[in-house]
Amino acid sequence: MTLSPPQLRIGPILLDFPVVQAALSGYSDWPTRVIARRLGAPYTVAEVMLDQFVVSVSQGPKARQYLRVTDEEHPCGAQLMGSAADAFVPAAINLAAAGFDVIDLNFACPVRKVLHRRRGGYLLSQPKTALEIVARLRDALPPHVPVTVKMRRGTDDTPQSRDNFFAIFDGVFDLGVAAVTVHGRTVQQRYQGPSSWQFLREVKQHAGRRTVLGSGDLLSAQACLEMIAQTGVDGVTAARGAIGNPWIFPQARALAAGRLLPPPSLSEQRRVLAEHYRLAEETYGLRRCPHVMRKFGIKYSRLHPQAVQVRDAFVAARDASQWWEVLEKWYAEDAPARFPPAGRGSTFLC
Repeated sequence: MTLSPPQLRIGPILLDFPVVQAALSGYSDWPTRVIARRLGAPYTVAEVMLDQFVVSVSQGPKARQYLRVTDEEHPCGAQLMGSAADAFVPAAINLAAAGFDVIDLNFACPVRKVLHRRRGGYLLSQPKTALEIVARLRDALPPHVPVTVKMRRGTDDTPQSRDNFFAIFDGVFDLGVAAVTVHGRTVQQRYQGPSSWQFLREVKQHAGRRTVLGSGDLLSAQACLEMIAQTGVDGVTAARGAIGNPWIFPQARALAAGRLLPPPSLSEQRRVLAEHYRLAEETYGLRRCPHVMRKFGIKYSRLHPQAVQVRDAFVAARDASQWWEVLEKWYAEDAPARFPPAGRGSTFLC
């Protein structure tokens, strides 16, 4: 399977490949984004941040953790979530000042507590409010900073939900949005059932030359390329498929060129795990790092030939020494690995 041309444009930003890393709450932090970039992701998006949080946090440990962008990351996006334009605007300005190249608006998150606060996917039921947010934001940001939007295919499967989707979709492009990412599930579905690639195909046909990215069920490099081929979207955003498996990016590049990369060997996995830990320690400090990296170790374990035992070992790790003991025991000898399972379902948020 080959892609031609293998590029993706987001406003003035030209990416050399159309498979990028999506924002994922609790996971797409600075260490994860750096690892993904080093392994071939042309673009990454930071985990979603609340507008009020960004406005209130400008310095100190939290600012260094959430608002950090380093030279090797560019271009990098920041995803923003809220309920009203008044808070979105200063937050977006802060994110652009922090060095993020793109501001991505989350109109997609299906988590109940988010919906109850009229954020995320709730805005798909409120076209007027959603478009006001985009209009105010586009006017407030410099022209060279693209604004993008993340949507689901609607709140539910009713005709009114469909009408709201296309009112927002067309409206944000008219207001100057550079690209829209569409997840093929409704808000009501959350993460259950298949993502509708048929809907993505319909949306891209409707969009014409406007940039549309697809999302949903991208758990392998092959799925990423198949979504592009089957729906015609301009690019795709790998979310849970990239967590614990940053090799999805070089694998997708190789597959697009007609080559098949094997899963990373245990020595390669150990190298990346060790570097991921080092970056996390730099971000979270000595005490908090083992707790943060435990959840990442669990995700990486899916590629290990003894996945269940390795997962349980990471679950049991309570401090730095125990976490490194898992690497010493289970990644000491080089051996072939496996591709992660491609089943549906997720415990990830947004």
